[in-house]
Amino acid sequence: MTDLADRYGTRTSTSRKGLVAVMVILAGVGLSWLAWVMLVHGRPLVQSDLNGFETVDAHTTTAEFTVVRRDDRVRASCLIRAFAADHAIVGELDVAVGPGAPTTQTLERAVRTERQATSVEVVGCVADGQSQRR
Repeated sequence: MTDLADRYGTRTSTSRKGLVAVMVILAGVGLSWLAWVMLVHGRPLVQSDLNGFETVDAHTTTAEFTVVRRDDRVRASCLIRAFAADHAIVGELDVAVGPGAPTTQTLERAVRTERQATSVEVVGCVADGQSQRR
């Protein structure tokens, strides 16, 4: 019987070291990318959360929401939508959160509606450098 190493050959230590080096480089690149994603996208410039809403009358509803900005110099714009029972959008309000205000704010705004609203959504906030609403 012939030896398998004679038949198929063996890996040299040089090729094994090269493979390990390539794997280490790929792992380093992958971990660097993951760290970048976590740092850049893990803490957005601005984000918002709906605390509650109240339907005042057939043409007005109020929304209370919290806006958190990374820095007090960030200028943000937050979109609020009111929906009717049939899920149609019956009102929208764009709220500007300017620089100089506290980084965490709880705001209450009245939204004019074309008919009675049954639910309200804070679609999210955007800022320069952050195009996705959060």
